[in-house]
Amino acid sequence: MSNDSHSLGVGYILWIFGFLGAHRFYFGRPVSGTLYLFTLGLFLIGWFVDLFLMPMLEASADRRYLEGEKNYTLGWVLLTFTGFLGLHRFYMGKIGTGLIYLFSLGLFGIGIIYDYWTLNEQISSTNLENSDR
Repeated sequence: MSNDSHSLGVGYILWIFGFLGAHRFYFGRPVSGTLYLFTLGLFLIGWFVDLFLMPMLEASADRRYLEGEKNYTLGWVLLTFTGFLGLHRFYMGKIGTGLIYLFSLGLFGIGIIYDYWTLNEQISSTNLENSDR
C-alpha cells in the first residue's frame, strides 16, 4: 500500500507562490521554505528549479509523513487561511491550544509561525496516535 499524504497538484498550486516558500513548507521543508521566504525563492532561481523538482519533493513528503485520519492538505489550508483563529488546531483535536489561538490571534502570530514549521509533524503524530486506537 503506497502512502499518499501530500498532493502533487496542491504542491504545484503552491509553487505559484513558491518564491515565498509555500510549497516547501507544505512538503515539510521549513528551513528551505524560510530561506525562500526571505530571498524570494533564492532570487527566483530556486523557485524555477523547483518546478522540475516538485515530484521529488512530493515523494519525499509521502515517505516521511504518515497518512491517516487527518488530511495534510486540509490542515495546511486551515492554517494558511484561518491560522489566527486556530481552526487547524481544532481540526487536529487540540481543543486547548485551539482556544488559546482563537483568543490570542494565533498566539500573536508566533504560534502561526511555529505551526508553519511543525504542522506536518503534528498531523503525522496525530495520525499515529489515532492509528493506535
